[in-house]
Amino acid sequence: MSGQVTAEIHGVSGPGHRSVRLRTGFFLIGGVLLAALLSFFWTPYATDAVDISSKLLAPSLEHPLGTDHFGRDVLSMIMVGARNSLLVALVAVGIGVGIGVPLGLFAAARPGLVGETIMRTNDVIFAFPSLLMAVMITAAYGVGAINAIVAIGIFNIPVFARVTRGAALSLWMREYILAARVAGKGPFLISVQHILPNLAGLLIVQAAIQFALAVVAEAGLSYVGLGVQPPMPSWGRMLAEAQTMIGFAPWLAVFPGLAIMILVYGFGLVGDGLSEHLDPRIRRER
Repeated sequence: MSGQVTAEIHGVSGPGHRSVRLRTGFFLIGGVLLAALLSFFWTPYATDAVDISSKLLAPSLEHPLGTDHFGRDVLSMIMVGARNSLLVALVAVGIGVGIGVPLGLFAAARPGLVGETIMRTNDVIFAFPSLLMAVMITAAYGVGAINAIVAIGIFNIPVFARVTRGAALSLWMREYILAARVAGKGPFLISVQHILPNLAGLLIVQAAIQFALAVVAEAGLSYVGLGVQPPMPSWGRMLAEAQTMIGFAPWLAVFPGLAIMILVYGFGLVGDGLSEHLDPRIRRER
């Protein structure tokens, strides 16, 4: 009887809820992505057009999300800001995957002194917060979106390296890996042909999580003036400019904050949904 109840509970709250989370996450991300792509071709108003006569207008039909203290349309700025946030997150996570995954695979294939040296170096990098790393980079090379991307990307490298190595170490003891070694395959071929394909699901889930963190990191760096520079809009800079006007123009902070929340929440839902969808134990329960 208890087994039937458990099965019914899994049937009602398991796959259905996972599917809803996944669809909701993709819907939220898709909406932001659509706005970002649309901003390449069209925005309601030019984001660099200053119109003092229209400053601090509340949301209306003419300006659905209001205007800022320079008379710029907030909706247009959020659309262009979405483009910048997604681009920074994409490149930064790409850096983490492109460097961290090979390092993790190499460290797993060489579990001795070489592997430990790689992982301890990654631990040192991981100990530095992305904001502190951005301050160090900008102090040496100046502020800008490129340096923000580099700082966030460097922070992502040890994350992917640790995840990859941890999962790969358990695979190196599997029978099919031992058979590949007996067949004469070297560590490189085994890592590429056998280890990496089995880590694809895990890495996809981790990438979704890191996307969300990269969006928050980009907003934080822009908030303190180390990210995307004016006149290019950025959600973080919009929040920084709104902090002194939130009492009489709350829409200046509410809408950029909602944009960040929607995108981060969307990536979080996708990460959770994919994690459960790709988990072989949960698939067997279905």
